[in-house]
Amino acid sequence: MNNSPMVSILSASSAPDVSRARAARRAVRGLVAGTLLAACALAQPVWAASVDSLIKAVKFDDISAVKKQLAQGADPNTVDNTGTPIIVIAAREKSDKVGQLLADNPKTDLEKTDPAGENAMMLAALNGDATFVNLLIAKDAEVNKKGWTPLHYAATNGHDDIVKILVDHSAYIDAGSPNGTTPLMMAARGNHLSTCKLLLDEGADLRVKNQLGMTAVDFARKYEARDVAEGLQARLDSMPQGAGGSAPQSGSNGAK
Repeated sequence: MNNSPMVSILSASSAPDVSRARAARRAVRGLVAGTLLAACALAQPVWAASVDSLIKAVKFDDISAVKKQLAQGADPNTVDNTGTPIIVIAAREKSDKVGQLLADNPKTDLEKTDPAGENAMMLAALNGDATFVNLLIAKDAEVNKKGWTPLHYAATNGHDDIVKILVDHSAYIDAGSPNGTTPLMMAARGNHLSTCKLLLDEGADLRVKNQLGMTAVDFARKYEARDVAEGLQARLDSMPQGAGGSAPQSGSNGAK
């Protein structure tokens, strides 16, 4: 064994060097980790603020602001804190210019729904926004949908022009909601006489019953839409003998 004092001195002096190197490495790793955590913490509120500003721009139909954010990488399928996509927000707020911008973006999912299952065309139809409905149709958005449909929504508020647009683009006239309620029933419920006449002229079946066994006439009577009830009953009475005796259930919506 070499007991040279020099060896002992070298061995003793090298030990703290190794320890200091290890400590330095740990310090660097800690600094990097801390920097990353800080960056993430800063990025989250910045991202949230960016989403908030995008949604605000959509609501105010600020096409310049929305276009700028999309150019900077914003997702055209962004949702708000309720899970509502921005194209649905645009339809709800009648933001037609932003709606066109989003519809023109190939990355936008035109069928994306909010938590209630409503898509952009449904809310545009509910609002009577023919411009928005037409721009969606021009981009091949679906007119038919399982469950509640744009035609239901248009009929609910008596928007005859939207009803005609949808029917002209192959909307299923007797589409059934989850419980089999048809657009004609919703029009009758809202006392929309002209809408009921339009739907009937386009081929709606007055005899259809929903799962509760109610027809459009029943809806009109229940919701005290007297003029509609009388008109529908008169139409039913004028049908060929025996035609009013059969009451089919509402059918499939023809959704893809």
